[in-house]
Amino acid sequence: MEDQLKAKLLSDLDAATMRRAKSAGFSDAQLAHLCGAPLKTVRETRRKLGVHTTYRLVDTCAAEFEAFTPYYYSSYGDENEVIRSTRPKIMILGGGPNRIGQGIEFDYCCVHASFALRELGYETVMVNSNPETVSTDYDTSDRLYFEPLTLEDVLEIYEQEQCQGVIVQFGGQTPLNLATALKANGVNVIGTSPESIEMAEDRKLFAGILNKLNLKQPENRTALTEEDALKHATALGFPVLLRPSFVLGGRGMFILYSLEEMRAVIRQVFEVMPDKPVLIDKFLEDAIELDVDCISDGETAIIGGMLEHIEFAGVHSGDAAMVMPPHTLSKAMLEQVRTATIALAKALNVVGLMNIQFAIKDTDLYVLEVNPRASRTVPFVSKAIGQPLAKLAAKVMAGKKLGEIGFTRELTPRHWCVKEAVFPFARFPGATINLGPEMRSTGEVMGLDDDLGIAFAKTQMAAKPALPTQGNVFLSVKDADKAAAVDLGRQLVALGFVLFSTSGTAKVLVENGVPVTRIPRLEEGRPNVVDMIKNGRMQMIINTPSGMMPRQDENKIRTAAVMNNISIMTTMAGACAALRGIKAMKQKRVGVRSLQSYVGNVF
Repeated sequence: MEDQLKAKLLSDLDAATMRRAKSAGFSDAQLAHLCGAPLKTVRETRRKLGVHTTYRLVDTCAAEFEAFTPYYYSSYGDENEVIRSTRPKIMILGGGPNRIGQGIEFDYCCVHASFALRELGYETVMVNSNPETVSTDYDTSDRLYFEPLTLEDVLEIYEQEQCQGVIVQFGGQTPLNLATALKANGVNVIGTSPESIEMAEDRKLFAGILNKLNLKQPENRTALTEEDALKHATALGFPVLLRPSFVLGGRGMFILYSLEEMRAVIRQVFEVMPDKPVLIDKFLEDAIELDVDCISDGETAIIGGMLEHIEFAGVHSGDAAMVMPPHTLSKAMLEQVRTATIALAKALNVVGLMNIQFAIKDTDLYVLEVNPRASRTVPFVSKAIGQPLAKLAAKVMAGKKLGEIGFTRELTPRHWCVKEAVFPFARFPGATINLGPEMRSTGEVMGLDDDLGIAFAKTQMAAKPALPTQGNVFLSVKDADKAAAVDLGRQLVALGFVLFSTSGTAKVLVENGVPVTRIPRLEEGRPNVVDMIKNGRMQMIINTPSGMMPRQDENKIRTAAVMNNISIMTTMAGACAALRGIKAMKQKRVGVRSLQSYVGNVF
């Protein structure tokens, strides 16, 4: 079939050939490539020839009874089983396949949008290609299409269902990338306009908005070639954050400290998104990162929640542990964040949800990224404040004002809400166990308590393994962390723990009067830390990476800890949070309350 198509021009294709090509699975984009024609022309030609997708119902009754469940799949057969209705319809684009780097949190937002629109009297049309989600359950939406999230598939469904609008904000980056093309093909993208989405994504346009609002961002450059990227990084000065544009879950992102490290990874960064620019940012070391979720109706913007990262900037927000409300920032800084958030929502004409990632370095506030869409933190924030933000946003996108739906002020919990990521390292022996700008988590847990330490300890119990309250701790950190390790080690000893370290960290601890037992590195002899882990003699590992790629020894130690269900911390900020949790558990009783009992505990 491909050979036949290559031999023809698009104008040579008749209806029978076009139908046969589509039946064989060739997309419009593939036909455009084979026939050397623009995608838009292929689509117009196919429509003139009368070749359209037909949709069949999934037979949920195995032909024993007539099936009415509105699950559809596409074909190029003769019979179209789409049941027409006269009710107004809105299409919701899901998040596509679930994989590491693509959060299930987006599916939560799609489901809530469907429920909210149904309350407003709309028929909802869900498009998603993943059967392992709640959005693809039979009773979530009025109509469900198991289709890939491509321009061709979405346009076919939109036209046949005669939808009044499409929501692209709730499925993450995948549907957001379709927004501009959908609008160009006459689709009514409701909520934040594709132009505003483009403004937030485009480096130059976004820099112009920040300049107008007098907001800072880290120095940055854009590169189209590897040579340009190396030059820009040298001009900015290391460390730099290197990343492809328009990717999910921070795929292909690296924090680099030298040209040698950059040369080692530059090729794979460009290969993640071919023909798209690569972004280079000056990396802010030891900066506090803050995630802010906001909802706007185009006139009024209200902050849903602020989450302070426990780890310093450089850890992907999907992997970072977070605290709500922020636990170290001053009232003056939080007020500055509020002002900046509301100003950005207005400047970008946001209608619906928006997520901003800020970094606070010393006393300066920097804007790292603005996403005019739902974020991974929306479900967490919604549960923390007792308000369904995704539902409210869907109603706003359908034309309601925040005042009409009763969400008129920022709500701050009176208790501590901690989010922790769940990682799949045990399923991938040998995988690099390290937190960085590329997302690796596959889930998250929530810990609530009136005491921050207990709330953090609860997240460790849920994500597993739980924090120990006694026993042996292996403490081995990079040079930059050694000063902080002295105070950490001293406090662990005061709590009754016994410290073990290899020569470098042990030397610093001894010099500062902290009792520690020196053990050999893996290549120096035995018994080493891996032996102690396997023999059940190690209860906690605190091991921070020495560079972009952890040394082989480091990863063997972390892998052994993961496989033996031992608590492991790979950042000093995480280790300090763990220390706080251990202290709290030794001093207080860990109580359990239902999530519902916290609803309304806000000011």
